[in-house]
Amino acid sequence: MDTEEIPTQEMPSPRHGTLPVLVGTLVGTLALLAYLFAGARNETAEVQKLLTTKVEQFALVQLRLDSIAKALDLKIAEVHRLGGNVLELQRIRRQLDADTKKLKYDLRFSEQQYLLKISDYEQVLLDSENDLRRLRAENTTLLGQARQLEAEKQLILTQNEGLRREKEALAQTIGDYSRQNEELKNQVTRASALKAVNMEIRTLAHNGRERRGGVYKAARIDRLKITFSLPANPLASRGPKDIYLRLLDPNGAVLSDSGVGGVLRADERELGYTYRQTVMLEDNDQSVSLIFHLEAPYTPGLYTVELYAEGYRIGEGQFKVK
Repeated sequence: MDTEEIPTQEMPSPRHGTLPVLVGTLVGTLALLAYLFAGARNETAEVQKLLTTKVEQFALVQLRLDSIAKALDLKIAEVHRLGGNVLELQRIRRQLDADTKKLKYDLRFSEQQYLLKISDYEQVLLDSENDLRRLRAENTTLLGQARQLEAEKQLILTQNEGLRREKEALAQTIGDYSRQNEELKNQVTRASALKAVNMEIRTLAHNGRERRGGVYKAARIDRLKITFSLPANPLASRGPKDIYLRLLDPNGAVLSDSGVGGVLRADERELGYTYRQTVMLEDNDQSVSLIFHLEAPYTPGLYTVELYAEGYRIGEGQFKVK
């Protein structure tokens, strides 16, 4: 039996089957890499675009905050100059500084958040401008009032200056009248003063014998008798008058006995006196005699007798003792 030869089938080569797979894989990988590279480039562009936008937003916010800070400083200065209250504006200015400082280090920067803050600050500026308009109006009114008061002050000063001059002139006139009246009063007083005329100094001995002449022995003097006349004077007032006698020794000392003499005021000074006697003044040429005794002995020399009445010296005489 003839064996029928079965034809042998040829198996494909491994090399020929792997190559297409490798090529396909490589192509797929390259395609994936190309896709990934393209995606990475797109992502980088997006990041760059985002960063650029953030920088622009940051710069704009920074610029607006700086602008608000300058405007706020001007508001604070003007409010202070006009006399307004700046405490609230100063507090907001400090808050603005804090926000500006925070902006420089804010890693979570949000334009929307800062735009809200900027809006609040701008509203503060608007409100402060309203307050400033009110303060300006008030200051304008006060300035007008101050000018009016200054004008009234100057008017009053001018009037006061005129009144002062009038007062000085009046005082000068009154002073002149006062001096004239004083002089007239002094003239009247001097005119009305008593005058002792025809004075004569006599001595009385122990036996009552009277001596005259102006020169006496000490041993014969027991008492002194001073006689004089008071001429009639229509200006002199009538009534009792105190006559003061001052006896001055040769050395100019006032002689007096204890309990008899004293002190009188005459010619604007105080003077010691020796003897005082009250005389009833009449409206005629009146004669008066003063008699007094001095305990102390008389020493040789020239003695002086002075008479005073109503603060004036009315007469004077001398005698000598040997």
